Amino acid sequence: MKDYSYFPGCSAEATASPLGLSVLPVAKELDMDLIELEDWNCCGSSPYGSVDKLEATCIAARNLALAEKKGLDLVTPCSNCFVVLHEANTHLEEFPRLREQVGEALATARLGYKGGVRVRHLAEVLYRDVTPEVIGAKVTKPLKRLKVAPYYGCQLVRPGGFDDPESPHSLDEVVASLEADVVPWQLKAHCCGSSLVMPEPEVALELINKLLRNAQENGAQCLVTPCPLCQINLDAYQSQVNRRFKTKYNLPVLFVTQLIGVALGIRPEELGLSRNIVSPMRVLAPYL
Repeated sequence: MKDYSYFPGCSAEATASPLGLSVLPVAKELDMDLIELEDWNCCGSSPYGSVDKLEATCIAARNLALAEKKGLDLVTPCSNCFVVLHEANTHLEEFPRLREQVGEALATARLGYKGGVRVRHLAEVLYRDVTPEVIGAKVTKPLKRLKVAPYYGCQLVRPGGFDDPESPHSLDEVVASLEADVVPWQLKAHCCGSSLVMPEPEVALELINKLLRNAQENGAQCLVTPCPLCQINLDAYQSQVNRRFKTKYNLPVLFVTQLIGVALGIRPEELGLSRNIVSPMRVLAPYL
């Protein structure tokens, strides 16, 4: 069993509770020990960085300082948290003045950060450390004939560099290891408009419509994503998209940990399957 520091992020305890629920039982089955970072705080999210870069970096750096004490890779299941923490880590390395200012702020809380933490997304850990081969070897309920469209979103593979940013394949391989049918579709790494839902809802609904249409036209029975912001956007706003564009989408949007959990034989309640807005039970019934 390999140990990691675990940063769940705020979404996993709120709007993305199915993600928060499903991560730990899946990690246990895959011999990963995710040790939740004690006294972690919100990563600061991307809008904060546009308002006050120094304060936003200090907030992210506090988590990095806590993780550095453990001496383990810091793993998060949230694409936005990954981007924020990864960016803060990079900027602290590249900009001496910023590093000095953040160090002064951390010192007031009796903390310090030397830059020794490796920030990683859970999806990358599943792909590189656990590997699709090992995941496949642990499958007890193969998802044969289930047509799954892997959705990466626009953040997962672009800042970290662990997959092709325009034509990623890591999530495809993980889904294939579950013996599901991977649906090839053109928009799998395009933006879902998550940050636009409040300020520009019409733009966001158009982006969601394009994604759902592209997945459905290619035969998808469901989508799977590692990102809590993408998941809630595509899941919660399907009804609004249907009203706006006169469509009839009924596509479940699962977290990758939920899909892996089903294939590993983990009970539905442990995976939070009843908490998804568009119920996945219709398409998952043969495998439960």
